[in-house]
Amino acid sequence: MNETIVTLQKNYEDRAGRQKTRITICAGTGCIANGAQAIIDSFRLNLAKLAQSNATLAIDTHDDHSETGIIGSGCQGFCQMGPLISIEPNGIFYVKVKQSDVDEIITETVINGRVIERLLYIDPATGLRCRGKAEIPFYQKQHRLTLELCGIIDPEDIGAYIAHDGYKAAFAVLSESSPEMVCAEILKSGLRGRGGGGFPTGKKWDLARIEPSDRKYVICNGDEGDPGAFMDRSVMEGNPHSVIEGMIIAGKAIGAKEGVVYVRAEYPLAVKRMRNAVKDALNKGFLGENILGSGFSFNIDVMEGAGAFVCGEETALMASVMGRRGMPSPKPPFPSQQGLHGKPTIINNVETLATVPIIIRMGADIFRTIGTEKSPGTKTFALTGHVANTGLIEVPFGTTLNEIVNDIGGGVLTSDGKRSDSFKLVQIGGPSGGCLTEENKSLSLDFDSLKSIGAMVGSGGLVVMNHNTCIVQVAKYFMNFTQNESCGKCVPCREGTKQLLLMLEEITQGKATLETLTDMEELANAVRIASLCGLGKTAPNPVLSTIRAFRDEYIEHIVDKKCRAGQCKALQKPEIHADICIGCGVCAKVCPVGAITGEKKQPHSINTEICIRCGACAQKCKFDAITGV
Repeated sequence: MNETIVTLQKNYEDRAGRQKTRITICAGTGCIANGAQAIIDSFRLNLAKLAQSNATLAIDTHDDHSETGIIGSGCQGFCQMGPLISIEPNGIFYVKVKQSDVDEIITETVINGRVIERLLYIDPATGLRCRGKAEIPFYQKQHRLTLELCGIIDPEDIGAYIAHDGYKAAFAVLSESSPEMVCAEILKSGLRGRGGGGFPTGKKWDLARIEPSDRKYVICNGDEGDPGAFMDRSVMEGNPHSVIEGMIIAGKAIGAKEGVVYVRAEYPLAVKRMRNAVKDALNKGFLGENILGSGFSFNIDVMEGAGAFVCGEETALMASVMGRRGMPSPKPPFPSQQGLHGKPTIINNVETLATVPIIIRMGADIFRTIGTEKSPGTKTFALTGHVANTGLIEVPFGTTLNEIVNDIGGGVLTSDGKRSDSFKLVQIGGPSGGCLTEENKSLSLDFDSLKSIGAMVGSGGLVVMNHNTCIVQVAKYFMNFTQNESCGKCVPCREGTKQLLLMLEEITQGKATLETLTDMEELANAVRIASLCGLGKTAPNPVLSTIRAFRDEYIEHIVDKKCRAGQCKALQKPEIHADICIGCGVCAKVCPVGAITGEKKQPHSINTEICIRCGACAQKCKFDAITGV
C-alpha cells in the first residue's frame, strides 16, 4: 500500500481512537436550513466551556488531547426528521433536534450516558421509540452503498475518507491496471449511467479510450436540475472525495489528464465542499503530477453552472463548460469522439462516478450480485411528496415501488396528514420521466422494466401523490417546467412544448374538446420523435404517461367539466359550505352583483346563475367557506 495512504490513515485512526464520544450532526443542505449549523456551533461552544472548567470533556480540535469529536456530516437521508444527531459509541440517534436541546444532550447523554427519550424517533406503525438507525424502518430496508459514508464521515476531512478505504481503489488502478483492464472491469460490473440514460459506463469509457488524441477529458455532471431531486447534491456534500476518486479512475481508463466537475450554482454547499476536497486531494498528492508516484497525472477544476436543465444533455453541458450558451448539438459525433474542445470526452453523473471506486474495491463479480441481472448495483432516489418519510434513500435495483413507498416511506398520507391505503401515482425520473400507478406497485424498479411501461429511472426523483391530486395539473406542472427550460434551438421542442402547455391549460379551464385530447397525443408523439436532444424527446412523457394511465380523468375534465380533486378552479361551481359558514354576512355585502343571500347567523348561499366569479366574497371570508369563485 502506498506510504501516503498508510500515514494518513494511521494519523486519522490515532486521532479518532482517542475520542471517547463522537457526535455526528447532519450538515446537509436540508438540516442546515433547519438550524444544524447553530446546533454544531452550540456543541463546540458549550464543550469548550466545559474543557476550560476542567471537566473531563474536550472538543475535537484535531490535536492529541481530544476526547469528544464533533463533526458536521453530509446528508444522513432522513430529511423528514432533521436536524439529526448520531452519538457513538452508544449508537444513539436523535431526530428533530433544536439548538435549545444541546445543553441537555451534553449533560444527559454525553456526560451521564443517559438517553433522552423525547428525542428518539417513534415508529408510527408500532409506537415504539427507536434508539438508533438500526431500529428505524426507513434505514432497515435500504442498501446504502454509494451513500454509505454520507452522514458518517466529515466531508471536509480527507483523513476520514482515507480511513474508510478511500483512494485505495485509485491507487490500485494506477499502480496495477492498464486502461484496457479498467474499462473491462467496469464493463464486467454492468454499471449503467445513473444520470438517466442507463448507458453502460464501461462501454462509454472504452469508446473514448480507443480514440487517438493528445488530450482527453473527464466531466462530472453535477448539474442536477430535476424538481424534487437532490441525490447528486447530497453525494457531493457528503462524500466529495468519492467523486474525485471516481474521476481519477475514469481518467486512467481513457487516458485523460484533465477533469471538470460541473456543479449548478444553486448548490453552494456542494460547490464549497467539492472545491475543498479538490484542494485537499491536490495537497496530499492524490491529484496533480505523478499521483502517488504512479507516473499518472490528473487535475480537476470545479465549475459552477447557471442551472439550466438542458445542460443535463451532454453536448449542451460541454458548450456551457466552453463558455457558450448551453444548447445541444446533433450527434454524431459523440462526445467520446469529439467532445470538450473537440477532444474525446466522457461525461458521467456524480452517482455513477462515486460508484466506480466501490466496484474496484469489491470487484465486478460481487457488485453484480446486487440488483438485477441487467441493472446491477443500487440506485439512490429522492423520495418526496405525500409520504410519511421523505428523504434520500438507496436501494438495490429490483426493489418494488411498494417496498419504497410503504416500507421505507412509511406509507401514503392524505392531504390532512392521515394514513391512506394507496397512492394515486408516483412520478419517477423527474419532469422527463413517467407516472406509476397502484397497478405498478409490484413492478421491479430497474432500467428495463420501467422502460417497458413508458417510464424511466431518470436521475432518481420519486414524487408520491395521493388521491387529492389532479392529474391534469400534474402534467401541466411538469410541462410548464420543461417548456421554461427548453433552450429554444429546435422547433419541435420550443413550439411543441408551448402548444402542449396551452392545451393542458384549456383542459383545466374547461375550454377543451375531445379533439384537443387527440391533438395533444399526436403533438406529444411528434415532439418525442422530432426533437434534437433528450430534453425535447422526453418532455412529452408526463403528458403521454398520464393520459395512458388516467384517460378517464382527462375526459371528465373535458366532457363533464369536473375536477374530482377540486384543484381546477375554473371547473368548480361557486359554493358556500354550510358546515363552515357562520352567517356573518360579510360576503353578501361585498358581492357586486347580489348573488349571495342568507339570514344573519345562518349559512348563506350563492346563486350560480348570477355569480360572476370575481372572488371578492372569498377574499373577505375569514373562514374559507367559499370555493369555486
